[in-house]
Amino acid sequence: MELVLDFNLIITLCSVSFLAGFIDAVAGGGGMLTIPTLLTAGLPPHIALGTNKLAATFGSFTASYTYYKKQLFTPFFWRYALYSTAIGAIIGTVIVNQLSTEFLDKILPILIITTAIYTLLAKNIVNSSSNLPTFTQKIKVKQIIQGLTLGFYDGVAGPGTGAFWTASSAILYKMNILICSGLARSTNFVSNICSLLTFLYLGQVNLLLGLLMGLFIMSGSWIGAHSAIKFGGKFIRPVFIIVVLILSANLAYQAW
Repeated sequence: MELVLDFNLIITLCSVSFLAGFIDAVAGGGGMLTIPTLLTAGLPPHIALGTNKLAATFGSFTASYTYYKKQLFTPFFWRYALYSTAIGAIIGTVIVNQLSTEFLDKILPILIITTAIYTLLAKNIVNSSSNLPTFTQKIKVKQIIQGLTLGFYDGVAGPGTGAFWTASSAILYKMNILICSGLARSTNFVSNICSLLTFLYLGQVNLLLGLLMGLFIMSGSWIGAHSAIKFGGKFIRPVFIIVVLILSANLAYQAW
């Protein structure tokens, strides 16, 4: 299917990309906006997922670098999470490429809606400590399991991965929300880049559209990361979820 890029579509995709970059840097889940938009624009599911990975990589890099510069992410401490995330993302991307287009048309709206509802209802554990937990064998195992699971999910679908990282990290490691967000943005970048390279190898990326969206996602991510560090991200969640549910409901209607 050939995508016809008219002016209105370009404006829509760029606007959604900027908003998704901002949201992803604040709370995670920007893919819940960009993937439904790409599918609604007419991209086949595999191409939509691959193109979204290209665009999302710009945003996750910008956000993760910002958190790193603000000393809210320590790469060496989280090395096992990073390694296992990369492995999980590659495996997930290879598997999703084997799924039929018809199956993805029907399953993606369900995944996106489920993730949106989870994000709306989930209550992150709030901790005041800004210190990392003491590194133990138990922490190492947690990192590996968490990385493989969420990396795999990001490779297969992706929407909400950042939100899942933030919420699960708060529960597993009892850290404050900013430290969890720094980890989430950085592991999200690792899974994005590994998944993207796999999609590129498989020829499942619209390069022009991905690069265009990536520039706007990067701008939104830069503003979002600094806003999250200063204000926190709870203020944006209600509007975010409403928009996602509307887009996903439209996709579900078309698919089913």
